[in-house]
Amino acid sequence: MDLATLNAFIAIAEVGSFSDAAERLHLTQPAVSKRIASLEQQLNVRLFDRLGREVSLTEAGRALLPRAYQIINVLDDTRRALTNLSGEISGRLTLATSHHIGLHRLPALLREFTRTNPQVALDIQFLDSEVAYEEILHGRAELAVITLAPETRAPVSAVSVWDDPLDFVVAPEHPLAQQPDVSLADIARQPAVFPGGNTFTHHIVQRLFEAQGLSPNIAMSTNYLETIKMMVSIGLAWSVLPRTMLDEQVHRLALPGIQLSRQLGYISHSERTLSNAARAFMQLLDAQGDHLARTTR
Repeated sequence: MDLATLNAFIAIAEVGSFSDAAERLHLTQPAVSKRIASLEQQLNVRLFDRLGREVSLTEAGRALLPRAYQIINVLDDTRRALTNLSGEISGRLTLATSHHIGLHRLPALLREFTRTNPQVALDIQFLDSEVAYEEILHGRAELAVITLAPETRAPVSAVSVWDDPLDFVVAPEHPLAQQPDVSLADIARQPAVFPGGNTFTHHIVQRLFEAQGLSPNIAMSTNYLETIKMMVSIGLAWSVLPRTMLDEQVHRLALPGIQLSRQLGYISHSERTLSNAARAFMQLLDAQGDHLARTTR
């Protein structure tokens, strides 16, 4: 049993396909099949059931998967710990981030980081915040810069960097934009386009309505804020967007007494040894958070 074989096993278990796993690992499908056959021979068990194009874990495969993750994580942790002894900031940094944060918050920080740390190879993965959380939890990414969950539990640790105010918005010609006074009940009666039901932002907004005994009329949903803005701007529905995205395409609804916001920041696995590159990027994020805290006092 070696590292390459375990990585092949994990890849197939995650994507449910030998061909897709081969593409992820930059190998041929016969090479991946050979690794799995070797692993099954070593363990004297069948790890996958192959029914046509469907691939699923056997009972033995399901038992092996969490142990395979553990072995990979221990080896990676050992490698990082030994590399860190040199004090060099180099190697690969796997960074997960949401599309919105990657486009609107990180460019300047990434530019500074790559300029000051040219020996680091950045592997940036654009994922929904909730998926990025899972990548950290399972050790597939060192850091994730995301919309933070309302509550984060061990072994994941979270650090807030940006306060991200959220505003209710409609198209300038929407009936709500013509009302002098708008209440949350008025908004709830109109069709809405919401962030996807699995997103942290969805839960933040949903809790606001539930606290007032209201239920929003969700007509559509999507995980992409840019898509939500487009749908709002053409008059299809109201929604909630980060204040940083507002322009003349949408009209902000002022609701007296209601202030909605979410926290953007980074998460890491508290039991994982972070590379020097990850620590350097965390310091950059912390400095950004400290700067914003000073300027908003």
